[in-house]
Amino acid sequence: MLIGRFPSDRKPALKRVVSLVIMMVTAMLAASPAEAGATLDRVHATGQVVDILITEYPPFGFINPQNQMDGFDVDVAKAFAAKLGAKLKIETPAWETIISGHWAGRWDVAIASATPTAERAKMVNFPARYYKMPAVLLVHQDEKTIKSAADLSGKRVGVGNGSTYEAYLNQHFSIPGDKPMDYPFHDVVTMPGDETINARDLALGPGVRLNAVVTSLATARSSINSTKRLKIVGEPLFTESNAVITDKGDPEWDAEVKRVFAELKADGTLTGISQKWFGEDITKDAE
Repeated sequence: MLIGRFPSDRKPALKRVVSLVIMMVTAMLAASPAEAGATLDRVHATGQVVDILITEYPPFGFINPQNQMDGFDVDVAKAFAAKLGAKLKIETPAWETIISGHWAGRWDVAIASATPTAERAKMVNFPARYYKMPAVLLVHQDEKTIKSAADLSGKRVGVGNGSTYEAYLNQHFSIPGDKPMDYPFHDVVTMPGDETINARDLALGPGVRLNAVVTSLATARSSINSTKRLKIVGEPLFTESNAVITDKGDPEWDAEVKRVFAELKADGTLTGISQKWFGEDITKDAE
């Protein structure tokens, strides 16, 4: 802080300096990709919303026999775009790219079944939670020794790469607001991969490539139906909320995403999509 009075002949120069500083700050804010409202303005200007999806996470996101993106998250994304009066464009970057943030305007939103952990919240925002799903333990139908999570010590367990299931098995996972996680195992060998490959590897037989897989209940059921060789054992490991992801720095867009999802829930759209894919409403206790 400067203390004292400036000579009268220096006042014009001071005003010019202050004006220059204000102009520079204004220009920096205008050029920043984190300017509030920039995403919504872009959606309105282009008439499309760019959503990120995961391609190997059935039944939430997958490529169907017609070589098109399909699944629960795809239908939710379509409903979201429709509420905005925009066309939906889907892109499928790697999960690590999505969750690391700093999208630089390439994408608008990620409706991709993400768990809003404290660690992830350092990099991205989670403006709306839209469903809850338990995590379960999946084994080969001929498996005799693994009956619960307590039997996973020293075993090779398939998980989604960078997933909360991987964090759980590595014993550094927590859900904000929930009690501390129970880890009744040690020295688990996690085998990160995509969900479809994990199921195929497990279907080869007990211990051939994997001893078990930790995944969502819905994905486990999908894997059981597709392979006809797997089963769920034990009680659910934990239940997690899944949220929409946005990049940091645009609170107006976050507010709009939250508003649209509240409307999709209130008018029954989310319930209808859930009933279509799961035969039950997984969205009712999302908050």
